[in-house]
Amino acid sequence: QVQLVESGGGLVQAGGSLRLSCAASGRTFSSYVMAWFRQAPGKEREFVARINWGNGNTYYADSVKGRFTISSDIAKNTVYLQMRSLKTEDTAVYYCAAKSTYLQAYNYWGQGTQVTVSS
Repeated sequence: QVQLVESGGGLVQAGGSLRLSCAASGRTFSSYVMAWFRQAPGKEREFVARINWGNGNTYYADSVKGRFTISSDIAKNTVYLQMRSLKTEDTAVYYCAAKSTYLQAYNYWGQGTQVTVSS
């Protein structure tokens, strides 16, 4: 059974940095896409970034491009989200998600980790 466990959230001042981790287990992920989503209070969940385990291709939401970096460590089955120049509007619960490259929808989700950016 696939399991995704996020960690690394916390409280940080605006302009600061945080690195989130997503440890994946339960299968081989070489043909999977891993992504980060976030949901702020009162708002819908939104896409943040994704990475293809197989070829390393990445894609970012415009709101985080140039500030966030998604990366993966295949040996550790872990995906990271390095967040820099954080803004108060980045405050949200951040979720790790996974899907096969053959599917459109993400079908595996972590429990989420809270990121709070103070002004």
